[in-house]
Amino acid sequence: MKNYLNFETDIKNLEVEIEKLKDPYNQDGLSEVDIKKISESQGEIDRKLQEIYSNLDPWQTTLVARHEDRPKAKFFIDNLFEDFIPLSGDRFYGEDKSVLAGFAKFKERSVLVIGQEKGDSLETRIKRNFGMMRPEGYRKTIRLMKLANKFNIPIISFIDTPGAYPGVGAEERGQAEAIAKSIECCMSLSVPTFAIVIGEGGSGGAIALASSNKVIMLENAIYSVISPEGCATILWRDPKRTLDAAKAMKLSSKDLLELKVIDEIIPEPVGGAHRDRDLILDNVRKSIENNLNEFFNMSGDEVLNHRKNKFLTIGRSKGFINQLDDLSSLSIKKNKVNTFIENFLKSKINLGISFVAILSLGYLIFFL
Repeated sequence: MKNYLNFETDIKNLEVEIEKLKDPYNQDGLSEVDIKKISESQGEIDRKLQEIYSNLDPWQTTLVARHEDRPKAKFFIDNLFEDFIPLSGDRFYGEDKSVLAGFAKFKERSVLVIGQEKGDSLETRIKRNFGMMRPEGYRKTIRLMKLANKFNIPIISFIDTPGAYPGVGAEERGQAEAIAKSIECCMSLSVPTFAIVIGEGGSGGAIALASSNKVIMLENAIYSVISPEGCATILWRDPKRTLDAAKAMKLSSKDLLELKVIDEIIPEPVGGAHRDRDLILDNVRKSIENNLNEFFNMSGDEVLNHRKNKFLTIGRSKGFINQLDDLSSLSIKKNKVNTFIENFLKSKINLGISFVAILSLGYLIFFL
């Protein structure tokens, strides 16, 4: 049974009509299938999908990113990689089933694959904790990333989580520390790392694995510091203002590419990735292959500097930096004009302070 979003009512009605037309049995008994009518209805569906999905607002994009039928991390791992060997446990506490991780082959190249898995049924969603990782999950990925770094194996992560698990047990076991350590580990690796946001990229739960050389998003995925509902509740105390929150946070792939928070958008089939899984597989496969080839001849230091400079560049205004290539410092470099203006203003302030001090001293001498 297909699942439809609230803005897909017209598409649902047309697809139900097509299913009825394809059925040779109706109330009047056996009848001929009206191929012409089916073709016209299918054309109308294609037009409707194109119209709707070319004008999605940020909240509608969020709903598409959360779609129940959307391909999950396990689907990509099973269909893009060969000889996948899942590895379990963090060697401290236990296994976290919300993240799949292991070594595999991609076009005869060894890679470490990490995937945040939400599950595709009620039973598997509960088992996978809806993709919300616990501290042991992050510690497992840290262990495996360090192992991959030791043997010079690239790392590919599939990001799909509403956020890290906020339960009491997770907090007691050091959730914040585990996320921080994961970010630190990602930033210190000397092997190429690629993070692909396939659905939701929520908060620290996502950035813990997405501190990569290349951050890539599917066209209808989202990537944000908080969910639109949470943002609306905090800012306006009204969870219904999700559209306002989604617009303000710039969480869509198009906005984030413009802000240079991400590096690439993988196009989806019209109507979302769930409508043509073979096509989305081909698109993701091409992206991974191109990015692996780009970093193939880079040394460890070059890979590390690439990642460092990528994140140091985010949010920097070109007007305050002379050379964007030199980003070894977090401080903003000032040009000569800015330095002159700053010194001039300081001199005026100092002159004003001296004048006030002399005037005050004169008053004291006169009255005393």
